[in-house]
Amino acid sequence: MNDLTSILSEPVARLGATTITLGHALAFGAVLFLGLFLALVIALWRSAKARAVAAAEAADHARDAEARMAGILASQAEMQGRMGAIADVFGARQAELTQSIGQRLDAMTGRLGQTMTEQTKSTHESLAKLQERLAVIDTAQGNIQSLAGQVVQLQAILSNKQTRGAFGQSRMEAIVADGLPHGAYEFQPTLSNGSRPDCLVKMPNGAPALAIDAKFPLEAWNAIRAADGADLQKVAAQAFRRDIEIHVRDIAEKYLIQGETQDIAFMFVPSESVFAEIHENFEAVVQRSHRSRIIIVSPSLLMLSIQVIQAILKDARMREQAHLIQGEVVRLMEDVARVDDRVRRLQTHFGQATKDIDDILVSTSKVTRRGQKIEALEFGTQPDGDAGPDAASRVPAAKLESGPRVADSKTGQLRLRVVEGDD
Repeated sequence: MNDLTSILSEPVARLGATTITLGHALAFGAVLFLGLFLALVIALWRSAKARAVAAAEAADHARDAEARMAGILASQAEMQGRMGAIADVFGARQAELTQSIGQRLDAMTGRLGQTMTEQTKSTHESLAKLQERLAVIDTAQGNIQSLAGQVVQLQAILSNKQTRGAFGQSRMEAIVADGLPHGAYEFQPTLSNGSRPDCLVKMPNGAPALAIDAKFPLEAWNAIRAADGADLQKVAAQAFRRDIEIHVRDIAEKYLIQGETQDIAFMFVPSESVFAEIHENFEAVVQRSHRSRIIIVSPSLLMLSIQVIQAILKDARMREQAHLIQGEVVRLMEDVARVDDRVRRLQTHFGQATKDIDDILVSTSKVTRRGQKIEALEFGTQPDGDAGPDAASRVPAAKLESGPRVADSKTGQLRLRVVEGDD
């Protein structure tokens, strides 16, 4: 043992100041071997654990893969079911769409046929109306041609002095007859000097009558319209001016009679265009006629003058009938006074009726209050053996109205309240 200890104590090597013995070396080798062994064991254990973990993870992955594969298969089956359902829905929808399109095409075809029928009918009606309008246009064209012939005839009529005078006379007579009452005018009368105006309008209140002449000279006017050059138009204008002045002088000499006719007379021009041309281009002639107290009037001015005369005549008739109107007004006021008196009497009757109704309402309110008080007493019959202290309060109303014959003092007080309510 000592030999072993000495052997182990023998120095093997020196490391600086440290002496390494065999025991130290053996101990170090044992420690180193033990460490290596432990490291190898730990490495083997870790390797086995790693393999176990890897195997577990592989198993888990395998299970996950199987689960995912099962899910994928289930999803695929579900997808196939859905695809089948979608295919069925699409098939049904396609059939419905085909049917709907077919129905709409049928309806559209029917509507198109109906529209075409209506359009054809409308076209036929339009063509018929067009033919009717063409017939009307043909008729109007015939009327226009007839009117053109009548205008030519009118021109031929106006070219004659006598027929032209008759045309102006007829227009003037139509205006006067339409505007004045019968008896307020006279056509072709004879004056005291033997002259005969075309119309004599009678004025009210004994005033002199108004003379109207309708024989306007148009020969020179037609010559002005027919003249081609300036010289010929000037000559025709002078002749027209001279004819008008002569005609104005004749009217003033024949129809202006002191005390028999008005101080003015009308010279009727049967054309508005001729009247406008005279006032525009022959101002001197117009002024000369005014100085001669002859008024040149067109159809519109004559109509306005006749309306003014009609108003004057109406006012004169109103003044003549003023006393009759006053008498009627007096009788009307008497009727109004009688109506007022009768209305006042009716108002008195209404007031009395209102008072009677108010009294009736007061009586009905009293009756209503009396009934309410009687209803509040709760009268009623009770057996004889069950008469108590409240028996007197349930006596019939007929007994309450008997007055002093009621013996119970409490019942007498209730009856007295009812009687007091009557007042």
